Amino acid sequence: MHIHLDPVGGVAGDMFVAAVLDAFPDLKADMLAAVRAAGLPSGIVCRVVEHRDDVLTGLRFLVEEPAFREREAGSRYLGPQEHRHIPFREIRARLQAADLGAGAKQRAVAIFSALAEVEGKVHGMPAEDVSFHELGGWDSIADMVGAAFLIDALNATWSVSALPRGNGRVHTEHGWLPVPTPATALLLEGFALFDDGLAGERITPTGAAILRHLGATQSDDRRPRRLLRTGSGFGTKTFPGLSNVLRVLAFEDVSSPLLLTDRVAQLEFEIDDQTPEDLAIALDRLRAHPSVLDVLQLPAFGKKGRMTAHIQLLAEHDNLESVFEACFAETTTLGLRWQTIERRVLARAHNTVEVDGRKVRVKTAQRPGAVTAKAESDDLLSVRGGRVEREGIRRAAENAGSNGGEA
Repeated sequence: MHIHLDPVGGVAGDMFVAAVLDAFPDLKADMLAAVRAAGLPSGIVCRVVEHRDDVLTGLRFLVEEPAFREREAGSRYLGPQEHRHIPFREIRARLQAADLGAGAKQRAVAIFSALAEVEGKVHGMPAEDVSFHELGGWDSIADMVGAAFLIDALNATWSVSALPRGNGRVHTEHGWLPVPTPATALLLEGFALFDDGLAGERITPTGAAILRHLGATQSDDRRPRRLLRTGSGFGTKTFPGLSNVLRVLAFEDVSSPLLLTDRVAQLEFEIDDQTPEDLAIALDRLRAHPSVLDVLQLPAFGKKGRMTAHIQLLAEHDNLESVFEACFAETTTLGLRWQTIERRVLARAHNTVEVDGRKVRVKTAQRPGAVTAKAESDDLLSVRGGRVEREGIRRAAENAGSNGGEA
């Protein structure tokens, strides 16, 4: 399943929880139980309520403290009249001791850790020494634990549209800070933001930490998907002419499970001043680069009728800078062209089989209606002194395709 976040009004922890629960109401009871297990005092109430503005309907996630409550006798928890700064190490210890599932617990600690790291960087102190102020309230703890539980339960991939930047200033325990706040800005590095002209804080630190933990992408993914569910989560603020809502759209893939879609980079350049021997060595080195998927060399005619080598590379999109550097280091090219492309590939596996006491690598592919296997030609040379036992190889390859492991 793939879930896309549409931050119409922005992203905050309570908005994320409410939007996901609006789309997946069956998770509500277990999520509330997980939040309670994180150690919330009995006097604090968590509720999921229906909400509507003048345009849309959806849910809100509320964490409420009674206006007046005496501190429970002998309790280690503080009442609302005794708010204090909560050290990160205390929050982490509390979460690690909570009766939560392993996955939800790990995610909750990771989200808070991300916040502690950026807060420490902003204020010039180790993450361990950071004390949370606004973020240390029970409502924010509930938001992050609830988000962690939902993320772990759904086990989805995530994407998000361009994020509204907001503008102006917001009042915090540290005084007035620009929007987005310094900690939020650090968490949002790498995300695309835009200014829609509305003032105010649009992405909260909690919301930014959740986005960072999700690894939410913003790439232009055009693969067809079937829309399964939608949900809307409202925040506390109101904006003129715009619903302060985070929308969730949950999809499933409609393509064959045998066909995988991904995005790669295609690089191209021409070489007309490097000897064939040296170029062959250079291309072998490029093929060995961990982020290079394939290298192709084609003959072409360049300027002044010169014979030219046209080079094409396929590379992983997320590590392009090192591939660029390798191209310039290994070849004589002065420039290259690149673009992002989509591709469809078959599900495949690399196995090892034994033939005549020797190891042979075999690549298997899951094709519609069949599994095909092909042995590495270099490995075949070692079998029977270079004599290929085709029937034995065929049977071994079929074995590898059927059991998916090492023979």
